[in-house]
Amino acid sequence: MGSPPLFTLILALSALSLRAGDTLLIALTGAFSGGSATQGTSMRDGARLAIQEINAAGGIPVGRHHLRIRVLERDDEGKNERGALIAQELASMAALSGVIGTVNTGVALAGDKYFEHKGITKLVTPCAGSQCMAQWSRAGVRNLSIFRFGVNDGIQSAMAVAELTRRGLTRVALLHDSTNYGVSGRDDLLREIRAQGKVQVVALEKFNMGDRDMTAQLLKARTGGAQAVLVWGQGLEAAIIANGMAKLGLKVPLIGSSALASSNFTETAGRNGNGTLMPETFIEEPINPPVAAFLARFHKAYRVTRIAAPMAAAQGYDCVKIFAAAVQQAQSADTRRIKEALEDLREPVAGVIAIWRHPFSRWNPADLQTHEAFRQDQAVMGMVLDGRIVFSDPADRDRLSRATTP
Repeated sequence: MGSPPLFTLILALSALSLRAGDTLLIALTGAFSGGSATQGTSMRDGARLAIQEINAAGGIPVGRHHLRIRVLERDDEGKNERGALIAQELASMAALSGVIGTVNTGVALAGDKYFEHKGITKLVTPCAGSQCMAQWSRAGVRNLSIFRFGVNDGIQSAMAVAELTRRGLTRVALLHDSTNYGVSGRDDLLREIRAQGKVQVVALEKFNMGDRDMTAQLLKARTGGAQAVLVWGQGLEAAIIANGMAKLGLKVPLIGSSALASSNFTETAGRNGNGTLMPETFIEEPINPPVAAFLARFHKAYRVTRIAAPMAAAQGYDCVKIFAAAVQQAQSADTRRIKEALEDLREPVAGVIAIWRHPFSRWNPADLQTHEAFRQDQAVMGMVLDGRIVFSDPADRDRLSRATTP
């Protein structure tokens, strides 16, 4: 086993030497093992990198002190019941300033109620399932402590259906996994298909996490004359679909969610994944100096040449930067004051996805966008090409490059 990255040692040694009053305690949660681990570990590693940079610079200035970030990490394994137990544990900690993370929609639905009940500020990332935020609107919560820092499935499904229309494809098969995420994504896609009115669903099929044969579902897609396949699930199962399409000679576009921009899809699908499309806000290309510098730091810190899930890594990094900015504005480690600052961030925050200007506003249960950071104009269509995610439209490279240019 190789030695740990240098910044991990720096974080550990720094934590030992700090008094409680000099620290800001946050938790990173997510699927760091299991079927969603590519998303979870990438988010965690991006967050760790931002934390190391903040601590190395002396911490977050609060009054006469500089607070260095101390981290608790919890692996929910992508399991709803484990996520609920972790949330209960963390919500009981009086010193906790906030929580960042969660990959799976079901985990958010099972656990976030404990944070909300205690008023603990949480930034959900990279979880995209619409229901993890819509639940608060349905419940009529008036003063929400939960925010999302991810491109929600409403945005992603609108982009996927618009892509079908742009290509003149009118007959589609929709395959989704049976989890909360897959079902929520299915509903978003069907809503968009009805709203846009130019696409007919000729096969609507589900599958389970861990399924390794999608032949039955794909035969129904072929029999129905599908001109494209929409898939809402994790990367590994989507790769099984891509391989199944190749085996059956079903040569039609495959379009999925941002979860497909991960190594468990590209490595398992191989060349059969080429051309697959998915919405993204970050592509692993050095499109400008800030992004190039981030990629160089990430690759060096983790001794990799490719990030397992690039968008999740960038979201983890930017999320920590935004949280730290809220702490500095609040001049407090109190979770409620941090929440208030997040709703009215006054200074821009330079990230690798964008320069974030007032990403959130005061919670309005009638308008979920008040606690959603991303808008559709921040997303582009990514495409798989020989194991990497590239820009489907080269013009989008310039658009994302400008997003991080002062």
